[in-house]
Amino acid sequence: MGGRDRIGRTGVMSLVVVDTDDGELGTSGGEAPESVVPMASTLRLRPWQRDAFDRFTASEAASFLAVATPGAGKTTFALACARWTLARRGGHVIVVAPTSHLKIQWTQAAHRLGLQLDPQWSPGQGLARDVHGLVTTYQQIATGEAAQRLAGLCADGLVILDEIHHAGDERAWGDAVRRAFEPAHRRLCLSGTPFRSDTAAIPFVRYEDDMAVADSEYGYGDALRDGGVVRPVYFPRIDGQMEWSAPDGSIWSASFGDELDRTASAQRLRTALSLDGEWLPAVLHQADERLRALRVDHPDAGGLVIAADQNHAQGIANLLRRRLATSAEVVTSDDPGASRKIAEFASSDAAWLVAVRMVSEGVDIPRLRVGVYATSTSTELFFRQAVGRFVRWQAGRASQRAYVFIPDDPRLRAHAFAIAETRRHALRRPNTEDDPPESPSLDDLDTPVPEEEQPEQLSLFAALSAVATGIEVHGVTPGGLRFDDEPETPEPDPEDDPALLLELPVVPTAAGPVHEGRRSIAEIKEELRERNDELAKRLVDRTGWGHARVHGELNRLSGVTSVATATVDQLKRRARQAESWIDRLRGRSSRGTR
Repeated sequence: MGGRDRIGRTGVMSLVVVDTDDGELGTSGGEAPESVVPMASTLRLRPWQRDAFDRFTASEAASFLAVATPGAGKTTFALACARWTLARRGGHVIVVAPTSHLKIQWTQAAHRLGLQLDPQWSPGQGLARDVHGLVTTYQQIATGEAAQRLAGLCADGLVILDEIHHAGDERAWGDAVRRAFEPAHRRLCLSGTPFRSDTAAIPFVRYEDDMAVADSEYGYGDALRDGGVVRPVYFPRIDGQMEWSAPDGSIWSASFGDELDRTASAQRLRTALSLDGEWLPAVLHQADERLRALRVDHPDAGGLVIAADQNHAQGIANLLRRRLATSAEVVTSDDPGASRKIAEFASSDAAWLVAVRMVSEGVDIPRLRVGVYATSTSTELFFRQAVGRFVRWQAGRASQRAYVFIPDDPRLRAHAFAIAETRRHALRRPNTEDDPPESPSLDDLDTPVPEEEQPEQLSLFAALSAVATGIEVHGVTPGGLRFDDEPETPEPDPEDDPALLLELPVVPTAAGPVHEGRRSIAEIKEELRERNDELAKRLVDRTGWGHARVHGELNRLSGVTSVATATVDQLKRRARQAESWIDRLRGRSSRGTR
């Protein structure tokens, strides 16, 4: 199949699924009852998604790399490819995500597009018959027997490697990814940021002159020009006067405009971000004022502060609460409730979220309009990933500009200018002469050094003072945060091109028809497993048996091999067996007391 051919007919009612955001799907045609949501038969893609889908389906290569700006809809594109692949060949779909929270987002997005994924899979178990595949993380693949197990599961299906550059974070991760997915029939590699191979090449990615070569690419400027895809982002840059004691005992004082070597530049940035100075509180105050102004017309607009570490995040949250009297939630990667907190924040109207890397990539919170970049991580890749959290488009809003406040550090300034120039050229009025270039070249700046490689003893470094002294914004009117009349990103008219519609084939699971309901199979199973655990505890109390013996007996009575690989029907049957057992014990107890 190639070109604009449809990918199958289903025979179910015609319901069009509209891609509204990256990982977010909506339906047109009214609300369905809570218990049943008809399976979508048609998916309307954006032009870039349709083009990328055609390239994927026409390609005979085992690996395909799609690079698209955050917010463009990589998730929707990938799941359309997955449904097409499974309909043609069967097998499983395996999604590899950077974080545990993103496993849940992938599971929910897949359910909305007619695919059921298991986000709780572990190497010691098989795969239930009522799912199409699973979601795991790069970290999980590198541990234990995961790679070997996954190699057996992926042989006939599709592997989706989300933010594939993470396979290069550690050599062990890259090696494990290659072992796990070399046997796969197809591999779809996704990235929101073009990336370079610094050391070891990333598995399944083709390189030319050390640069990854994409089979499909859709940049931030492309998305701005199309309209209704991403927001324009502006960068208020705050200068300051910082004073610190270096590890050798020398005292330094410098603003962000002073030329320093890369070691001193890193020390200056950490001084500005210190909780003990006045630079950071001043920037938080500016950002909070901007958020409050936005919330007049966008009442649930939210802000995100990206902190350096967990203690830093807690300190920033305290500053927001104590000095600005505003709510602030903190999420960190080691918090078991982090995914729940992010989901709650995304659906609430709370003002601020403070995070350490947890929300830097992939997490979808469309209401974020204001950010504060308060981490000393200065690589372009991380910076672009962080900015990507603020570009999510929300349909129906007239003004959607987002603002990310940054230290006026030369490295961060260069990254911001590169994005801002793309934005300005994409939104430029027709027939306007090119402005002279304002952005410094990255080649003119010192190459940033990873913190762990900086030749200094952190225990001897001390921030003495930091004061914010000025603010500049690319494209801003001098004297304040009043922006010029640069045009907003237009909201496009609905695409009527029939070539953008895909007819979606129904892909049954090994257990039968696809589940149709508001909750995914994974969500239903989580509730049923909790119910089974609760009933088992009650049986332990009533029988005096150990937990293992009770669970074993319940598995035997219900014909279940293990709770982890049980289908929804099996888990329901197991719960009924437990309830029946409890009723019999209760009956014996009542007869014995007569």
